[in-house]
Amino acid sequence: MIELLNVLYVQTQGAVVAMDHDAVRVDVEHETRLRVPLLRLSALVAIGRVTITPYVIERFAQDGKSIVWLDNRGRFRARIEGPTRGNVLLRRAQHLALDNEARTRAIAIRLVAGKVQNSRVLLLRAAREAATESDESTLRKSADRLAIALTHIHGAGSMAEVRGIEGEAARSYFEAFGSMVRVDRSDFPFDRRSRRPPRDRTNALVSFLYALVLAECSAALEGVGLDPQVGFLHVLRPGRPALALDLLEELRPALADRLALRLINRRQVTVDSFDNLPGGAYHLNEDGRRAVLVAFQRRKEEMVPHRLLQRSIQVGLLPHVQARLLARHLRGDLAEYPPYVGR
Repeated sequence: MIELLNVLYVQTQGAVVAMDHDAVRVDVEHETRLRVPLLRLSALVAIGRVTITPYVIERFAQDGKSIVWLDNRGRFRARIEGPTRGNVLLRRAQHLALDNEARTRAIAIRLVAGKVQNSRVLLLRAAREAATESDESTLRKSADRLAIALTHIHGAGSMAEVRGIEGEAARSYFEAFGSMVRVDRSDFPFDRRSRRPPRDRTNALVSFLYALVLAECSAALEGVGLDPQVGFLHVLRPGRPALALDLLEELRPALADRLALRLINRRQVTVDSFDNLPGGAYHLNEDGRRAVLVAFQRRKEEMVPHRLLQRSIQVGLLPHVQARLLARHLRGDLAEYPPYVGR
């Protein structure tokens, strides 16, 4: 049984995070703002100019809890883990699978299939709720293109073909993404995916949420003993958490994109939640990040059905469940990796 523990997000600039016996204390201008028992935390995410004392780092590493640093735009900066957990034989199996092109391709195909199917579910849901016939038509056409991609992906004969199909499906999906925004489109336009830097408020929101989910995926993989750096779909590069990015691909429509659209369409984020930087880049300001972090924590507590488990689980447990299923596949307990597919 996996317990969904809290992630402590500290984003008040100038805050100091310290240990207070067996609790984590957050001080701002020498005043204690928060005190949380360490037992109830799974990780700490520091955003922007936040100081973490050495004793906090030592205790988190000792207890197997991760610390992640993001800049105030949500971009990943660093991550600390304690000693590697899990059986070394599992990591050996992970490395051996990477050396086997056919097995690497099979895992990558399942990851892409999960991503495409989850993206299609989101498009069809939005099409049913569309305010205009034009939006509905755009969303259904994109969903149809993703259905075609699903038929092609299982026959991919090389990693280049897998990545090509994934790229085309992503383009089709993001071309229709703006049609899922139902309110304030002049304030939240979305013409294309832009990351470094985000060129509009919608991209800034999506990028920030992707960073949060990526941190969850890295922690989940570490928790079962897998190496987040050694992936199958993403090309290996120094310092790149390729396997965490692989897991992010299948989960981001359900964990990040859906939440981003909910925040916009319910006006839980507005133009006042963002700053426009010189050069045309956008990022969430402190109030905006606070609203998103609260919504993200609430989203993690929602229940969703898991087809393989045949029961409902909390959204926040999805990365942990999928990491365990991937580990079981790599050990040989499952013939294929079963991606999460939402409804």
